[in-house]
This record gives sequence, structure tokens and C-alpha cells, in this order.
Amino acid sequence: MDDDLNSRLKPLRERIDAIDAQLIALLNQRAAVALEVGEVKKHFNAPVFRPEREMQVIQRLQDMSDGPLGGDHISAIWREIMAASRALEQTIRAAFLGPVGTYSEQAMFEYFGHSIEGLPCPSIDEVFRSVEAGAAEFGVVPVENSAEGAVSRTLDLLLQTSLTIGGELALPIHHNLLTASGTLGGVTRVCAHPQALAQCQRWLTANAPQLERQAVSSNAEAARMAVKDPTIAAIAGDRAATHYGLGNVFSRIQDDPHNRTRFVMIGKQPTDASGYDQTSLIVSVANEPGAMFKLLEPLAKHGVSMTRFESRPARVGTWEYYFYIDLEGHRDDAAVSAALAELGQKAAFLKILGSYPRAR
Repeated sequence: MDDDLNSRLKPLRERIDAIDAQLIALLNQRAAVALEVGEVKKHFNAPVFRPEREMQVIQRLQDMSDGPLGGDHISAIWREIMAASRALEQTIRAAFLGPVGTYSEQAMFEYFGHSIEGLPCPSIDEVFRSVEAGAAEFGVVPVENSAEGAVSRTLDLLLQTSLTIGGELALPIHHNLLTASGTLGGVTRVCAHPQALAQCQRWLTANAPQLERQAVSSNAEAARMAVKDPTIAAIAGDRAATHYGLGNVFSRIQDDPHNRTRFVMIGKQPTDASGYDQTSLIVSVANEPGAMFKLLEPLAKHGVSMTRFESRPARVGTWEYYFYIDLEGHRDDAAVSAALAELGQKAAFLKILGSYPRAR
């Protein structure tokens, strides 16, 4: 049977080897052209990373493909190809909420590809500070979760920062209950980021009510603690389990099976239009009758759709609330540009956080 199997597989493997030889030659040709592109960019002081261009490349290839590779496969493959080409031009560093093994790190790799240097930070504040100070070109921060809503600290920092949003990623979140032994023997408490504890509260109440719940700075920090202390269970993802060598007691314990977190990429460079964009802004209006109508009227007048509307109490200034709004389209689009111009005249405060390609 083995001889028959091998005889049938041999010609197929030889075909794959021949195709691989063609692929490696073409990939090296592509990389050489990418290096030429890099030299042109240096001459004009243009940014190495252009998220709108990379999205257009991936979309074009997805439209060209007639299978069997699906769109997600093509996106994953070309994201790494383009990341490797970028790394030949320049090493790019991105700050994320650490330590190693967090969902923020996973979002960084899925967005930028693995040919990027990560800078783990102890807090979301430090992610912003690292990018503002130039220690990293980009930062990756969570902005909202499908189950628990907005990440308040990120919203507060977006109000204060001079950085701009240049991209977004919606990451599926699958929480696991992890321990050093792979069992709950001797475990007395469970540690995780506050958002993760909230996302798993019903499961914990039903399946592990005896465990004390303790909030820590990140899920990866909880995993690091669980390695050193056998009385601690951590809620974290597969990346943290692998990195810290923890045993999986229970998988996918999040209450919402479709749990997702939206991350945004912050940096100093604006992003050009891609054709499938979103604009994020913060506005505030005077506390007077009809104020909200005045806020929304320019959007309706110019046919600009809102995809998100979030309010936050104003901690400083003379207004009661800041409104965080996402609009369909790029700020350079005629309709969006006109709506923003009118909005700027009517709003007591307006800050455009950035225009960038929307997550597909």
C-alpha cells in the first residue's frame, strides 16, 4: 500500500516542487522591484508603509482569483509577502499592549504581517507615548469590543493625542482558561484583563464560581503570573498559552461565541484614500435645544452615513459630552469633506482622528 501511495504522490510532489521553484524566483523578482520602489520613496521622503495601497493590492488579487484559494487565504499570504518586502526597505516597529502573548500582539501581526518588530508596553497609555516619542512608528490599541463596548482609556487618549488613526482590524476573541498544571487542582483565583473577565462572567459563574476574580493589566500578564503561581488560573488566548507553556483547562469560555475586538493602528502619517474608507472624529456641541440636530444635519444633507456613534462624558471644558463618530468615506471625498466643513462651523469642538481603510 505504501509503495502504491508513494508512486501516486511522487509526480504530484514533483509538480509542486517545480511550481515552488517558479514561485521563489518570482517572489525574489517582486522583492527586487519593491526595493526599487523603496529607493523612489526615499527620494521623495514618502512613508514605507502605505495601508491603503496594500489593501488595494490584496483586493485586486482576491477579485482576480478563481480558486481554490479563498479571499482570506490570499489576504494572509500577501500580507506576509508585502511585510517581508517592507522589511527589506526598513525595519518598522509597532507598540502594543504587552507583555508578549496578548490579543494586541496578535492584532499587530495580523495587520502588519510577522516581518515587523513589536514593542510590548505595560499600558495603553504607554503605547500612545511610545509612538508620540518616536520609539515606534505605529501603535496597536483596542477601541471597542462586541460584547463589552468601548475601551474607555483608548477613547480618552484619542481625544488628547496628536497621533492619527491609520487603519483598523476586527479580531475574533477566543478566551481559554489556562493553568500551569492544565487542571484546576489547587487553583483559588482567576486573573485576566477586566474586559476579559467581563466577557467570561457567565461562564465563570456557572463553571468556576469558587474562583476569586482578579483584574490585571492584560491577559498575557495573567498568563505570566499563572506560570509562577499554581494557585492562579489565567484567561488568555492560544498565543499566550503557547508562549508561556500553560495547560488548557477549558477552551473558548467567552460568553459570546462571536466575540470580536476592534483594534485601531495609530501613527503620525495620514492615510490616502483606498476606495473603501472610514473617517473617525470627535465632536462636542453646546448644551442647548436642537444641538444634536445641528450636529447630524450636515451628514444627512451630504448623504454621509454614520457607522458608529459613541458618547463619553467630558472631563474638562464647558461641554457635557464628547461624541465619537465613524463615517463612511475618506475625508478627501467630496461629500465627506463638505459635511466636515459644515460640521466644523456648527460644533463647539471638532477633532478628526483620521481617515483609513475599513476592515473587510
